[in-house]
Amino acid sequence: MLEYLVIILGMAGVTYLPRMMPLVFLANIELPPFWKRFMNYVPPAALTALIFPGILSATDSALFALAGGLTAMILAYQKFSLLAVVIFSILVVFILQLGVQL
Repeated sequence: MLEYLVIILGMAGVTYLPRMMPLVFLANIELPPFWKRFMNYVPPAALTALIFPGILSATDSALFALAGGLTAMILAYQKFSLLAVVIFSILVVFILQLGVQL
C-alpha cells in the first residue's frame, strides 16, 4: 500500500513541477506586444490540434465528419453557446447519415 502512495505522490510531483515552474519563474517578466498577441493564439491552436483528429474519426464518412466540423466552426464563429454548437453539429451529422440510410 505504501508503494502505491509513493508512486502516486511521485507522479503528482512529476506532472505538477513542470507546470508550476514557468508560473513561478516567469510571472514578473513583461512580454513584448508581439509575444502577447502570439500567446493569445496558443489555446485555440492547441485545441484545434487535439479536436480535429477526433472529428475525422467520429463517423465512418469523412465527408459527414467534415460537415459537422464545419457546422461547429460556423456556429462558434457566430458566437453560439458551446452547447448549441455541439448539439447542432451532432444533428447535422445525424441527419446526413440518416439520409444516406434511407
